[in-house]
Amino acid sequence: MSASPDQDLSPKIVGAVANAVSILRSLAQMSEPAGVAVIARDTGVSVSTCFNILRTLSTERLVDFDAEAKTYRIGLGVLELSLPLLGANQADLIRPELARLSGEHKSLLCLWQVTDGERIVLVDRVSTAKTVRVDMSDGSRLPTFVGAVGRCYAALRNLSHDELKLRFDTLQWQAPPSFEDYAADVEEAKRDGYAFDLGQLFKGLEIAAAVITDAEGRPRLGISGISIAGQLSREDIERLGVDLRDSADWISEALFGVSRGVRQSERRLAGGRAVPHSRGGQR
Repeated sequence: MSASPDQDLSPKIVGAVANAVSILRSLAQMSEPAGVAVIARDTGVSVSTCFNILRTLSTERLVDFDAEAKTYRIGLGVLELSLPLLGANQADLIRPELARLSGEHKSLLCLWQVTDGERIVLVDRVSTAKTVRVDMSDGSRLPTFVGAVGRCYAALRNLSHDELKLRFDTLQWQAPPSFEDYAADVEEAKRDGYAFDLGQLFKGLEIAAAVITDAEGRPRLGISGISIAGQLSREDIERLGVDLRDSADWISEALFGVSRGVRQSERRLAGGRAVPHSRGGQR
């Protein structure tokens, strides 16, 4: 039996829709109204196409048009679309992304809440594995500086060498790394935006992680992908780290208003390391 159009799940990008979303995202990031030429340059959409899309979005009240200044800004209609999400639980909003990552990387995906007392608390977990898999209990608590999430957290704290050593000395590991290796991993996390823990926090488990920040750059949530040692190749673990980083950047924008100008990936680009486009360790 052939599949109906509604059953076809293969990705088919509609150019007009993709351009409209790109324009809305561009306007949402701008601090002041902009003209068609500026928006077209920012999005890579041709001026004529950009103008037609903006006119349609204005009709739908998704953008506001200033007839005198000939400029556009994000419209109140966007808020109307987002009303069902306002006040929603953050974990519920992030869960579909965790499920996507779990399915693509065959790993347990964990969402960690960063607390004021330098602890992380497991608030959600997703695993799409059908056979052998690792699991953790909701409510599990760990020090913020330990493991893969901890390396990313430490990277964002920018502590001095002595302050980092003080935090490290309080941590408990099943196979402790040396402080020198840990500090080197933190430096790599500053550059890359993700980190690994390969059997050090928990023997037999390999973990990749990234951290979600607010607009001031403060760590708010951690995302970790956990697999049994040997289930993923080193290349697959690296890809998981990159995807976690990109998802964390995207969630930072969507939930905490982090603009493109201060995204973790943008800051890393300034350091000279190319960042793979996506949405969407132990040494």
